[in-house]
Amino acid sequence: MPNPTSVLKRLLLGRPFRSDRLHHTLLPKRIALPVFASDALSSVAYAPAEILLTLSAAGAAAFLYSPWIALAVAVVMVTVVASYRQNVHAYPSGGGDYEVATVNLGSKFGLTVASALLVDYVLTVAVSISSGVDALGDMIGYVGDHKVGVAVILIAVLTAMNLRGIREAGTAFAVPTYAFMVAIGVMILVGVWRIFVSGDDLRAPSADMTIKPEHGLYVGAGFAFVFLLVRAFSSGCAALTGVEAISNGVPAFKPPKSRNAATTLLLLGSISIAMMAGIILLARETKLQYVECFEVNPAIGCTESQIEGVAPFSKQPTVTAQLAETVFGDFRFGYFIVLTMTALILVLAANTAFNGFPVLGSILAQDRFLPRQLHTRGDRLAFSNGIIFLAAAAAVLVVAFRAETTKLIQLYIVGVFVSFTLSQTGMIRHWNRLLRTERDTATRAKMKRSRAINTFGMILTGFVLILVLVTKFTKGAWISIAAMAVIYALMVAIRKHYDRVARELEPTEEKPILPARNHAIVLVSKLHMPTLRALAYAKASRPDSITALTVNVDTGDTRHIQDEWDRRGIGIPLTVIDSPYREITRPIIEYVKRQREDAPRDIVTVYIPEYVVGHWWENLLHNQSALRLKARLLFEPGVMVTSVPWQLSSTASKNLDRFDRRTALGPTRGERAPDDMSVR
Repeated sequence: MPNPTSVLKRLLLGRPFRSDRLHHTLLPKRIALPVFASDALSSVAYAPAEILLTLSAAGAAAFLYSPWIALAVAVVMVTVVASYRQNVHAYPSGGGDYEVATVNLGSKFGLTVASALLVDYVLTVAVSISSGVDALGDMIGYVGDHKVGVAVILIAVLTAMNLRGIREAGTAFAVPTYAFMVAIGVMILVGVWRIFVSGDDLRAPSADMTIKPEHGLYVGAGFAFVFLLVRAFSSGCAALTGVEAISNGVPAFKPPKSRNAATTLLLLGSISIAMMAGIILLARETKLQYVECFEVNPAIGCTESQIEGVAPFSKQPTVTAQLAETVFGDFRFGYFIVLTMTALILVLAANTAFNGFPVLGSILAQDRFLPRQLHTRGDRLAFSNGIIFLAAAAAVLVVAFRAETTKLIQLYIVGVFVSFTLSQTGMIRHWNRLLRTERDTATRAKMKRSRAINTFGMILTGFVLILVLVTKFTKGAWISIAAMAVIYALMVAIRKHYDRVARELEPTEEKPILPARNHAIVLVSKLHMPTLRALAYAKASRPDSITALTVNVDTGDTRHIQDEWDRRGIGIPLTVIDSPYREITRPIIEYVKRQREDAPRDIVTVYIPEYVVGHWWENLLHNQSALRLKARLLFEPGVMVTSVPWQLSSTASKNLDRFDRRTALGPTRGERAPDDMSVR
């Protein structure tokens, strides 16, 4: 009968893949778009809301500025997409921003980018899942009342799907992603038709509410209002998160990889800008109002409602929900389709991070900045350890922040703009280096055009980074910066450890000195078959001296061993060590140490007889002192430990074929693309 654990694993993950099937997991553009672009596409569900939330602090009149802020965000989006199209052509190996910064700016800048991206990927999962739970809560009250638990369950589901492999996850996510694009597109087109063609007077459910400006803020209130506009812009820039994932995932595309990745980037930017502009336009035309303090909610710092006449602890529908209700009116099916697809895309947006984080973690592990376990592929050729680590970190964030999107999003976009800025700076140096040696006029003109795009991208993203730091630092961005600093320091420490180990293990030019003598010690607990086999094996190794060693923890048992030893006439001396406190490990260690004190060039080989059992529960019935002793002897220099197994009869019934399959299908090392240019 198959092992229940193995059956469950196969049901969740499917059959394991051979290593030579890796090329079958590559993605065509139609699958790559939902896999890598779902994060950026889903941002249209919360980026416009964040713009309106921020503007609401100055009252309803401030909403008139939302189209201009959306236009500024669109300009940044166009610039970043154009810049990253240069990146994927120049560095197609999958290192993304990390590789660009490392090669062109140095290891310190590369690690800064890597730490920023790692933090951003974790936040992508936390924010996307929390936003999805909010959208689900608009339809299902139970979800809204149990946000944290539902969010953690959704993270677990996404983890299982991604452990099945990138292509399988992409195929499963393609339909909901495209359905979301269609649903939002239809909603925008129907709304525009009804407003501008049919002349319908569409008014959002929140259109008639009266907003109280916070802290005396109002439109045109000098520096305070300008700062508010800047903060709204920095909040709207959450729409750019996820763009960098494609540059990290170029190896996952089908050939020609760079061209397909660049095309996917262009599609991503065009669709995101169109959907965000449509939502902002509909929100303005329907007089939609969206405020942070709609309810008395101490969890987000609201001690009183910002909208007059609203009952405490009531809940405001999301921007997408209000627009769907307004546009479709009595056609409730359209309303529920938009909300369902929005909730799905917000949840699936986390999949962008599940594809980006493990690949980046694998590259960093190969460069010895993260534990080597992150560089291994699982049964389904996915980077399983990275996927599991990401899920665990995101779940901790969701629980810590109670799945509050408004609080999580303040931590969000710092990391991505750090990587944007440093990546574009690295690309400028990349083009400058190539221009110093290139002589072809046409090629030089193309390089100069690419450099100009990256220069503009660097200036713009650097400016946005400064704005984000200024406007969001006290709102929670400092947590992201602190996390980036901790991860940076941790990666440096890991690299130092691996370098130190490599130096210690580096073979020298000197020939190894052979040990002067080899002293064999056979441990004896009873005079039985395992002990006799260990004695015979020790003799066969022809040591310079051989000693049988037993520890006296029970006088009667020890005397019985001595009598049996003499009766059998074993030609090896039996040494007895007294242990008044009934310890076993310490007396043996001290005896072994004494053997080496007189002759440091000698080695001591300790032979340990062991039972081998066929059932897991049999391990509980036998003393584990051999395991503890072996673990302790490993720290003794000049001491070799040899296990001498004795198979009990229960091992005959063990299914060794299944055991072989289970042990043989362990993780395999991942590989970088052949055109790897990372610095090691």
